[in-house]
Amino acid sequence: MQVPQDEEDLASQPWYHGLLSRQKAEALLQQDGDFLVRASRSRGGHPVLTCRWRGLALHFEVLRVALRPRPGRPPALFQLEEERFPSLPALVHSYVTGRRPLSQASGAIASRPVTRQGPLRRSFSEDTLIDSPTRREPFRTRKWSDSQPAGLEHAGWSREDHSGPGASTIPPSALPRTGSDPLLLKTQAPLGAVAHCLRASEGQLHAKAPTKPPRTPSLALPEASGRPPTYCELVPRVPSAQRAPPGQACPEPETPWWEDQEEEEEEDGTFQRPQVDVSFCPLDTPSCLLGPQNRPLESQVLCSLRGLFLEHHPESTALHLLLVDCQATGLLGVTRAQRKAMGVASGLELLTLPHGYRLRLELLERHEALSLAGALAVLGCAGPLEERVAALRGLVELALALRPGAAGDLPGLAAVMGALLMPQVSRLERTWRQLRRSHTEAALAFEQELKPLMRALDDSAGPCEPGEVALPHVAPAVRLLEGEEPPGQPDESCERLLRTLSGARRIARDAPKFRKVAAQRLRGFRLNPELREALTTSFLRRLLWGSRGAAAPRAQRLEKFHRVLSTLSQRLEPDD
Repeated sequence: MQVPQDEEDLASQPWYHGLLSRQKAEALLQQDGDFLVRASRSRGGHPVLTCRWRGLALHFEVLRVALRPRPGRPPALFQLEEERFPSLPALVHSYVTGRRPLSQASGAIASRPVTRQGPLRRSFSEDTLIDSPTRREPFRTRKWSDSQPAGLEHAGWSREDHSGPGASTIPPSALPRTGSDPLLLKTQAPLGAVAHCLRASEGQLHAKAPTKPPRTPSLALPEASGRPPTYCELVPRVPSAQRAPPGQACPEPETPWWEDQEEEEEEDGTFQRPQVDVSFCPLDTPSCLLGPQNRPLESQVLCSLRGLFLEHHPESTALHLLLVDCQATGLLGVTRAQRKAMGVASGLELLTLPHGYRLRLELLERHEALSLAGALAVLGCAGPLEERVAALRGLVELALALRPGAAGDLPGLAAVMGALLMPQVSRLERTWRQLRRSHTEAALAFEQELKPLMRALDDSAGPCEPGEVALPHVAPAVRLLEGEEPPGQPDESCERLLRTLSGARRIARDAPKFRKVAAQRLRGFRLNPELREALTTSFLRRLLWGSRGAAAPRAQRLEKFHRVLSTLSQRLEPDD
């Protein structure tokens, strides 16, 4: 494989298949080492390197770091984990010729490209992946009108880009120009690269921007397959009213939960008695990953979930978990009807009130299900020792991405730490010893930073200020109000009781501030519908206990699953 020159187009690479679904990409991979690069529809057209390794199809998202235009350097850099490359072909060439693992967690090596058959299917967002000067020169020399800024190339497309073969047949005049177009057509920079990414204001197409972007997509493109028109991948999809078959991509919500809600009209001022059946975690939600009558711990679903989590970086998974936790807690996405029913504006206020017992039970259920799923990710690795070590490291990195100052999702952090501190996991001495040898930095962060932080949070003495925290740690208050607080010394119990009640009062008072911080954390965030569903409470219940077992009493389900984890732990490292 040769590294292409600057004037060569990405479409000339035989391993690049353009817009291709996950299922079709997996069907093209036959042997270990086979790989291809595709544009993922669910990731907004971002490149994904799909590789077959140890009988599984793994998907690795290639991050694109946009740089400010300067002479002598590329407009963007591409990376998988740490090292960055000036172009996508250079990245593929380095990993293939050097036989380097695509990620340390999976150890997958791409060695045999799968050649594309037939013409390349292109999408608007793929133009941002081609950074050759021959394609970018028209952006610098031609402007649409005298009112356009000099940085028009940052918008990501022009009238001349789609006039060639294989381009869209929709004329440029049919594309309405709105103030939200530069934001939708702009490639999002990955986490940690904010200092070098392009701002939305650098590609404005109007002298005066509208006051608010439109809520609904403005462009519908017909598909070649003859199916009903679907919205372009560059704009949010409209949720389908019918249930999607298992294995297909889940539709994205029309209005994201983290967007600022429109101002509600004034209330009539009449008193309405709060209801006691307000729920933010419906258990009958249709699933795109599970069948209608699924069995617990299906091996095929577990393999798909493993590949799904390997495809995302810990920072991306942390933001997905923050989003779902905010919905489950009633911090984001609360409707007007729900606010009327519960008598307050946020679930952080509701959980402190007597009629919020159902929300408290749902939060306890969610914490336990997430912890059990995290422990299963480690104990379910029946392969070599390095596989369990990689799973441990992944959980530690996820906890670091959830801590205050990062995503700031303290309920998610508590669930991940609950999995790492579970007796069935903490007794794996050989696994933890190998983690300290192979990944010393992660092991030290777990012992010296995460464990003390978790003890302080459980004692209601940890950080809880809006800003560094987007979603506070509510588990101590929930356990206390539901009578599940563990017993302790009388003096210590009284002090903890006062701290917990005082912390719950502050949380309820600062609920609007937490909502604002959470919305800011999630602004510009690209949602993966499948990963989002995999983190919901209803999915975790059905995954761990099946459709029938999920209806069993909570205490019975927990006791049964802890026995399963104990058996798995003994098989991995038997007692001497």
